[in-house]
Amino acid sequence: MDGFGQTLYNAVQYVLSFDSTVMLPVVIFVIALFFRIKPAKAFRSALTVGIGFVGVFTIFNMLGNTIGPAAQAMVERTGLNMPAVDLGWAPLSAITWGTSIAPFCIVLTLIINIVMLAFKWTKTIDIDIWNYWHFAFAGALVYVATDNFILGLVAAGVATVVIIKIADWCAPLTQKYCGLPGISLPTLSSATFFPIGLLGNWIIDKIPVINKLHADPETIQKRFGIFGEPMMIGFILGILIGLLAGYDFNGIVGLAINLAAVMYILPRMVRILMDGLIPISDGVKEFMAKRFPDRTDFYIGLDIAVATGNPAIISTGLLLTPIAVLLAFIVPGNQTLPVSDLANMAVFCSMIVVACNQNIVRAVIIGIPCLIGDLLICSSLAPLITQLATNVNYDISAAGNLVTAFLDGGNPFRYLIYQVFSGNIVAIGIAAVVVLLVIFTYKVTKKQVFGSSEAEDAEE
Repeated sequence: MDGFGQTLYNAVQYVLSFDSTVMLPVVIFVIALFFRIKPAKAFRSALTVGIGFVGVFTIFNMLGNTIGPAAQAMVERTGLNMPAVDLGWAPLSAITWGTSIAPFCIVLTLIINIVMLAFKWTKTIDIDIWNYWHFAFAGALVYVATDNFILGLVAAGVATVVIIKIADWCAPLTQKYCGLPGISLPTLSSATFFPIGLLGNWIIDKIPVINKLHADPETIQKRFGIFGEPMMIGFILGILIGLLAGYDFNGIVGLAINLAAVMYILPRMVRILMDGLIPISDGVKEFMAKRFPDRTDFYIGLDIAVATGNPAIISTGLLLTPIAVLLAFIVPGNQTLPVSDLANMAVFCSMIVVACNQNIVRAVIIGIPCLIGDLLICSSLAPLITQLATNVNYDISAAGNLVTAFLDGGNPFRYLIYQVFSGNIVAIGIAAVVVLLVIFTYKVTKKQVFGSSEAEDAEE
């Protein structure tokens, strides 16, 4: 690595050493000042956003600390013994940030976003810099597989463009169902599944009997009264998961109360976050409207965590957790023991739930083949991810000789990019088919996403 590259690497590593609850408010404050928002107002909003994210991540971590051991207990009860150990997304992100290509991917992502905004190719201003690691991971996979740095950067750039466009695409529904006005969610681990969710939902519409199955939070609450409230759903799911984990009475009730608390508190933390974001969003829109009078629809791109307060998303994630363990046991060719990423199921299924208009039944149905794909892909990529970890001197001795990450390591979009840029002819053909399917999905679901009055404008 030359002098400039080493300096850039060191600078990025210093910035990334900040906790996300520190870095994001700082980034938001700087952006607010850039868009001419008064310093006092900018500071108050940035601080409120930081407080909101502390709340969101605290509750989200509580979910992980609660569901993680239960998932581990379910795994142990099945007697699974797979060679590839699921590290989870956090160690995978640390491994990615340790690669030499990661700092350049950050700069590349910023440039791509600015260019896309300037040419009106996107509405999303992606300020979620910490999550740029999702794009950098795509680049790192290609780089380590091909030993071609430029090819790795191009791969990361392609991932960036596609996910930012998908963030624009799903913004109307995420704003509608997650209560996030002016926000888009360009997180690769979830945005990937939005087109899949839309296509799956469209297919289910054509299937008799199944197309009549419907369960969203509002319908459940109307039908079951107090037992349909989000906290009661969390309590009931906690009992079911506790039973599957083999917990005693004390453990089952403790798990149930903790999941009820998550369902009750998390949406309130998101509201605090939005109290800080709305003034920033309004200020950015006002600034851009003065300079671009024909554009008033910019989105602030944030971490998918802000959407996980949706009760339908949490419920679907909890339902898919034991299903993922069962699939790991029965899917031929799977070599991954899913543990750490099981606590992150709400992120995995979030955009599927949104694409299904919060229909939990449909989201679970569509989520099952996606989980199967994730298991097979993360198993296939385990040697490459292990090599990445070894290259950056990440200690995997406690995990074993072969490591992966169930959800982010098994992401189908990133895997397709890796295969295409590695020169796999079959993958190139599959990519062409995927593009055609995405175009088809966009056309047949325009009214669902944008509404009949906006569908024509969206196509343009």
